[in-house]
Amino acid sequence: MSDINLKAAASPVRERRLGSITGYAGTARDLVQNVRKGCLKEKSRSFSQCLGCSTSNAACTLILIQDAAVISHGPVGCAGCLHEFAFTYRVNGIHRNVDKPAQRRIFSTGINEKDTIYGGAQKLANAIREVHRRVKPNAIFVITTCASGIIGDDVQGISDEAEEEIGIPVVAVFCEGFRSKIWTSGFDAGYHGVARKLIKKPQKKQEDLVNIINFWGTDVFGEWFKRLGLRANYLTPYATVAQIGSSSEAAVTVQACATLGSYLGAALEQEFGVPEIRESAPYGIAQTERWFRELGQITHREEAVELFLREEREKWLPEIEALREKLKGKTAYVTAGASHGHSLLGLLQELGMKPQGAAIFHHDPLYDHGAENGDTLQHVVNDYDDVPNYCVCNKQEFELANVLNRVRPDILFARHGGMTLWGAKYGIPSLLIGDEHFGMGYEGIVKYGHRILETIENDEFVKNLEKHAINPYTDWWLKQDPYTYLENGANVKPY
Repeated sequence: MSDINLKAAASPVRERRLGSITGYAGTARDLVQNVRKGCLKEKSRSFSQCLGCSTSNAACTLILIQDAAVISHGPVGCAGCLHEFAFTYRVNGIHRNVDKPAQRRIFSTGINEKDTIYGGAQKLANAIREVHRRVKPNAIFVITTCASGIIGDDVQGISDEAEEEIGIPVVAVFCEGFRSKIWTSGFDAGYHGVARKLIKKPQKKQEDLVNIINFWGTDVFGEWFKRLGLRANYLTPYATVAQIGSSSEAAVTVQACATLGSYLGAALEQEFGVPEIRESAPYGIAQTERWFRELGQITHREEAVELFLREEREKWLPEIEALREKLKGKTAYVTAGASHGHSLLGLLQELGMKPQGAAIFHHDPLYDHGAENGDTLQHVVNDYDDVPNYCVCNKQEFELANVLNRVRPDILFARHGGMTLWGAKYGIPSLLIGDEHFGMGYEGIVKYGHRILETIENDEFVKNLEKHAINPYTDWWLKQDPYTYLENGANVKPY
């Protein structure tokens, strides 16, 4: 288990803390074996088209706290990504039974050229006071950007002084885009600030309370937990500062995606004594049962969990079998973030489909708890089969376009909206489901199966789009090996 140091101003990035990588091409089994042998190596790219920014991921963890405000200390353009999450927060609230989410409080210090020479410290101090005066939040987060990091403003010192002055937590979150090539280091930065300044020592233990670290998915956990005599405490979307503060009183912490929650789950266990479920999220039959059994063991509800699983099997297995018959032999390609992308690979194989490959945005050898049974990709390989054409890339769309042009799957699974475009351009039905809880449990397999069938059967639009779409990549590139710019290319040549 990696040590979480909440006395430090910033969290170590994943490259250093976990040994995470963004460059690999081969098979999923080879990647897992390299990790277990201790010989995982980052492959660099001589050409890189784009990178995700850690600032947006830090904002993802903070923007959705109901009674907090967020200040982006940087040029006003850097605050653009914050408004994307504000929109998601508003429209998804109904799925979490939040009818009227509080208005988002998003601000920018608006650093300009003059500030990059003379410093933006005074602007930040003034902004904190003004935000407190205007909206009276219960906490203020100051997220850094490349500009404020380069000029060296003392964000921590300014935040500490302001906290003493205005009497609420003012949390410095260090998430400059250049800190890490792995954008999910931004999740860790945001949660480092949350754990440092918001979570309090437990006054008592609530043995039926379960922390859930998630994005903004539908409230499936709440419905499940009622049947087990448990209560869901979602972190951080739609939570309040006080609710987050008492998360140390929970009986256990679970995660919808270990890529998102690895750092906070470890911090809650190490610093506040809240055990964390090591098992990967409940996608697919085998993983659902492992996950629920660990939950039952930690919360002393083993019998209730076995009854729950028996009822779920009886209710959903016949429909799962029928879907397998309809989808047997269909092919798919997955592009997504790490842990959730692995879960999607397992889900499609659970339905009898064949993965033709995956483009996953980074790879963590292990998560902060250090347990092998948390390795989602290892579960996929062991429970189902190997995945060929497995690529680790930080959103290199030129590689994705090349691969899709070659493998031409029956359907493209994508976690992020901008990626479905490439399937559509090649006439490939593409499925984007933003709700990360949609495919969980036995019922989730059924829901995903029906959605896949609908997507494959309604392909007229993408077939027509392919005839008229302009592809920015020339035949010259599409005839190259997809991993031409990756150090040593692919480990195997599956094409």
